[in-house]
Amino acid sequence: MENTNALLRHARFTLDGASHTCLDLPATFGTDYFRLPVVLRLLLENALRNMQGDERDAAVAALFAWLAHGTSDAEIAFQPGRVLMHDTTSTPALVDIAAMRDALAEAGVDPAVLNPVLPVDVSVDHSLAVEAYAEADAAVRNLDLELRRNAERYRFLRWASKALSNVRIHPPGTGIMHTINLEQLATVVCQDEDGRLYPDMMIGTDSHTPMINGIGVLGWGVGGLEAQTVMFGMPTLLRIPDVIGVRLTGALTAGVTATDLALTVTQRLRAIDVSGEFVEFFGPGVSTLSAGSRCVVANMAPEYGATTGYFPIDGETLAYLRQTGRAEAHIARVAAYAERTGIALDPEASPRYTRVIEIALDHVQMHVAGPKRPQDLHPFSQTRTLLSALNFAPANGPHGSLPRHPIAIAAITSCTNTSDPRLLMAAGLLARNARQAGLGVPSWVKTSLGPGSPAAADYLARAGLLDDLAAVGFDIVGYGCTTCIGNSGPLPPAVREAMAAGAVHPVAVLSGNRNFTGRIHPDLDLGFLMSPPLVIAFALAGDAERDLSQEPVQTTADGRAIHLRDLWPDEADIDAALALGLRSDDFHAAFKIASANPAWQALEAPASPRFPWDAASTALRRPPFASTQEASQLGRYAAHPLLVLGDDVTTDHLSPASAIPPDSLIADFLVARGDDRNDLNVFASRRGNWEVMMRAAFYSKSLKNLLCPEAPVGHTRHAPSGRVEPIWEAAEHYRQEQQPVVLLAGARFGTGSSRDWAAKGQRLLGIRAVLAVSFERIHRSNLIGMGILPLRLPDGVTPDTLRVQSGDRIEIDAPAETLAPRIGVPVRILRADGRVDAWHATAAVETQLEVRLLRMGGVIPAILSDTLRPATIP
Repeated sequence: MENTNALLRHARFTLDGASHTCLDLPATFGTDYFRLPVVLRLLLENALRNMQGDERDAAVAALFAWLAHGTSDAEIAFQPGRVLMHDTTSTPALVDIAAMRDALAEAGVDPAVLNPVLPVDVSVDHSLAVEAYAEADAAVRNLDLELRRNAERYRFLRWASKALSNVRIHPPGTGIMHTINLEQLATVVCQDEDGRLYPDMMIGTDSHTPMINGIGVLGWGVGGLEAQTVMFGMPTLLRIPDVIGVRLTGALTAGVTATDLALTVTQRLRAIDVSGEFVEFFGPGVSTLSAGSRCVVANMAPEYGATTGYFPIDGETLAYLRQTGRAEAHIARVAAYAERTGIALDPEASPRYTRVIEIALDHVQMHVAGPKRPQDLHPFSQTRTLLSALNFAPANGPHGSLPRHPIAIAAITSCTNTSDPRLLMAAGLLARNARQAGLGVPSWVKTSLGPGSPAAADYLARAGLLDDLAAVGFDIVGYGCTTCIGNSGPLPPAVREAMAAGAVHPVAVLSGNRNFTGRIHPDLDLGFLMSPPLVIAFALAGDAERDLSQEPVQTTADGRAIHLRDLWPDEADIDAALALGLRSDDFHAAFKIASANPAWQALEAPASPRFPWDAASTALRRPPFASTQEASQLGRYAAHPLLVLGDDVTTDHLSPASAIPPDSLIADFLVARGDDRNDLNVFASRRGNWEVMMRAAFYSKSLKNLLCPEAPVGHTRHAPSGRVEPIWEAAEHYRQEQQPVVLLAGARFGTGSSRDWAAKGQRLLGIRAVLAVSFERIHRSNLIGMGILPLRLPDGVTPDTLRVQSGDRIEIDAPAETLAPRIGVPVRILRADGRVDAWHATAAVETQLEVRLLRMGGVIPAILSDTLRPATIP
């Protein structure tokens, strides 16, 4: 392509007397520019602004060459403007930085030179547990308990905010990170000191970061390790993505919610095997959706397998900015920039996409998803059929008044749905109707309301709905991820007793985004995702087998049958509640009050450039992989399989986040070091302690290790001795014997949260390569970030077909000097009986930067090397 410096044009315009400039991409590139999906127009702008010379020209040429086939193998560099993290991904990342500062100091370099170069916002939202509920003071009590349990870790976060440049911590109670991003952080369009305008683009260390796509900000989730490369100045290199266009037509009908649309999109896109592509919504139906509804759909991007779920900027975006208190001058800048740069929504446009599917909004119905995966979509009336198919037979007959599939947990939770005021108002109105009918929630149901923002309390109260919600048990329990992330607290005693007796198979219902086995609570393997008002309806029924389309939710003491249709709010009533409740100044004011939490401000933190580790701590330990001694794991070797796993192994299996079981080997380790067995907190609270997290790797009741299927939780077979032992002990024995280990897995390995400890744990166990049928995008990048080679098995080869046994070894030939993106890697299975199977796997490596990271041993050795190099140049 011709030199872009000669081509580029700039637009200059004045708003309210202020002069602005921006790249004029429509004038520069003409009609082909509008053939690109909007997400690729944004990547083009980013490349033009951040790349130089021949690399920039090559990126521009590759982006327009994409139009020929709707796909590309070319790489481009993406430079986000900011990074968003939460406390349980930021803690290990900041622990890594603290340890890297130690390594620099030990190498004779000033540790204070190591600082993020991009703004990093950390939301403390993943540690709030639902201990108190259905009480007016539940939120206060849960927050107090959170601060007590996590005080040491929170003091560390406060140290990081003081010692490191560009790190800002948002304390507990300020809300969920993605809601904070929507309501407080996102600008949609940025402005530098010279008046130049450019798009707000970012990454986050949580897979649901695409929620911000709902208001036209391009952002996606990455692993904590990839975020570390970006925050220290490296761009993230990505293959120009395939882009799936989802054309929306019509409008949602009365009673159908944004949740129903999000679940429908999830089912439709998973059905066509979306895996890592960008998704962009277009067509006339987009204009009928509010920004809040769009954000619900965008949030579910990881559930439908996508990197993004993007909605372009339009009047609904501007209305949302106004609703949440942004300045009118800023809103005008957003509008002007979107129009002048051609990134605003055109409902009639049909850009070039890799593939297109169409969804008629007026055909979407009320749905639930489950009972074990978010992509399994069903009419809400089908829960009985689905549960009956399990053929659960209660032991010794019924247990009191509990049905055989009681609702154990009913949670309005997660940024997915609680960031949209319309959904919370609908839930509040259904609660009001239930209260007026004299209905209550059965005693065995654990109820909770955990909004994404403290502003929710203000607008629900102003609409008069907080008391109605409380009347049916849905008091606010706090402002954090709570049940959605597995911090659901203990089950009600009646449910625990009935489970112990084998009399019930309980179910969770929640307005979250994931319902994998054991995620919501380690003892629950069944869960349905649904809209907030439907959560309350099922809570009132108390029985997951109830067909609420036909049967009453409850029958009152005087014999009145109350059906769902009697409780469901009218659209006009929801509109009236929104008009009464919403005030634009609530969002900033509530956030400011929560940020000033005196208990948080009172936490004392060290002020030194290096963090003073406490050798006795069970929360924070200097990790061994943050060292200048770490090296590449590439090469040719024959390895024992440490574990052999099947399909759909999630990051919850690989590194659990829920409560630490008091009878587990991890609990034994902590108790031996002085912790209280009955107050061990959750796994996520220990992510600053590598010894705990190494032992927690693969600790999941629902994980089946095909090497020894009958082994206890968290165990494997050590091949040389034949012993079944804890996984970390087997790994240590292999290490002592200088025997490498690898891991085999099925399809969708690493589905779920962007959890870097799911990869760090594997590195600490000595795993050099993971061979899987397919990888979820973020986990694949996290493996590479820890220097672990991801290999895709050839078509037709799976752990089931391989039938690898203990004593078999897997020979991999992947020398560092020949590794390249998507290269074939020779693999041989050396059977214990002397047979040999040979084939080629494919390196699941997408970019040259990933090749470099694997050659250096991972992200942390690369950062240390780059920091030490200028320090040693005279």
